[in-house]
Amino acid sequence: MGIVNYLEALKLQDKLVSDRKTRKISDTLLSLQHPPTYTLGKRRTDHNLLVPEPDLRKIGAELHYTQRGGDITFHGPHQAILYPIISLRDIGLGARNYVEKLELTMIELASLYGVKARAGRKGETGVWVGERKIGAIGVRISSGITSHGLAFNIDPDLSYFKHIVPCGIADKEVTSLGKETEAMLPAEEVIHEQLISCFARVFGFSDIVWQDDASILFDNQSIE
Repeated sequence: MGIVNYLEALKLQDKLVSDRKTRKISDTLLSLQHPPTYTLGKRRTDHNLLVPEPDLRKIGAELHYTQRGGDITFHGPHQAILYPIISLRDIGLGARNYVEKLELTMIELASLYGVKARAGRKGETGVWVGERKIGAIGVRISSGITSHGLAFNIDPDLSYFKHIVPCGIADKEVTSLGKETEAMLPAEEVIHEQLISCFARVFGFSDIVWQDDASILFDNQSIE
């Protein structure tokens, strides 16, 4: 879907969740990027925002409060985002297993470029390369239907992370695929497609319908 305003993406997710609950659509995956945006989870940990909100506007960034889990994070260009709208009941997953599979999706993508990533240890969330965070996870589950999802750093401007305590974990660095790999990165569209393929493989989706608006539908479930 290219770069999509955060509130527009949120509105689309809400509609898709409603449609998935009533089975108007099959499982769907949104693949996109956002303009510079900071988001807070439902715990409202404002103390992890290190600058006054008006200062964010000066650097061209927005701030939004959400109903997802997790702490504060940053979204921006050159960061691959997946928002799965899927029925956990239909695929037999609980919330913990779902998050673990999101972690594995990003770990598998990193491995394609020779980067050894890992799931967070106790007190850590997301996916890490050593002590540096490369991917974030924040999800919402309503009546067994997921929304929000994961954000994987391809090669974003990491200076934006200096204005927050990323995911509420102090004294940790943020990194990106561009910083960690020795490989030449392909076009970002290719990396987005690879991330989608990793997601489909990890979750066991085989019949995929690609849509021009960058949404993907799975026939045995759908991905956008």
